[in-house]
Amino acid sequence: MQKIRVLIAGCGDVGSALGVSLAAEGVEVYGLRRTINQLPEAIQPLAGDLSSADGLPALPACDYLVYAAAAKSRDLEVYRSVYVDGLKRVLAALPQPPKRLFLTSSTGVYGQHEHEWVDEFSATEPDSPSGQILLESEQTALNGPIPATVVRFSGIYGPGRNHLLNQVRAGIQAPESPVHFSNRIHRDDCAGFLAHLVGMAIRGETLAPIYLTSDNAPTPISEVMGWLAQQLDVEITERRPVRRGGSKRCRNLRLQGTGYTLKYPDFKTGFSELLKTPE
Repeated sequence: MQKIRVLIAGCGDVGSALGVSLAAEGVEVYGLRRTINQLPEAIQPLAGDLSSADGLPALPACDYLVYAAAAKSRDLEVYRSVYVDGLKRVLAALPQPPKRLFLTSSTGVYGQHEHEWVDEFSATEPDSPSGQILLESEQTALNGPIPATVVRFSGIYGPGRNHLLNQVRAGIQAPESPVHFSNRIHRDDCAGFLAHLVGMAIRGETLAPIYLTSDNAPTPISEVMGWLAQQLDVEITERRPVRRGGSKRCRNLRLQGTGYTLKYPDFKTGFSELLKTPE
């Protein structure tokens, strides 16, 4: 039997973890990114630039395409070239259409900011230009000729993503008031859930068009930082508002309905694991 082939375009941190997981299940995995020397051995490397009109190599035929690009800049031209134009370029460059496209997106497509609960049925009216570009990327995928599933990640944390920890180590904590809810998902659960969805597709199970991917416990950011300060035995010396998207609470019932079990269902389980690892 011919192996299932998966192409991961934008094979960075999440994509690499996904590729290793799929390869362990016998899937033939190709990873497309600029610097292929960082790819794990389990992933067949393809060097290419998603943001360049002539930057793509010859792409292999694949059963499933995972478009998991991440812009390295907040510049809106870069955002568009990666999330919208890059997606179109990869789809056009494939020798034949895949059975399904998986697109990673963000909760930045939501504009809610009054602590509302949001899910896959909530209005998507982003109040930032970057969120609007992400929504356009989603619409490009969902309105195209290939069956597509969009996976909206909340704030990704995990190995190498130390911004919040570094702020706390510097004695900074967000103020308790006004309350600002934060939502997060561990890198391993990003990859784990994507692998779960690809497995569902391979088995012919029905997939929804959109999944909101966040852990089970939206939490005020001040509470998260206060807990981290306790774990790190750090004295808080400054209260500083944290620049984040609007205060909302992400509901993940559709994720749970697929049968996926989160490895890190809340911030304490995820950060406890990270704090065991030396810097």
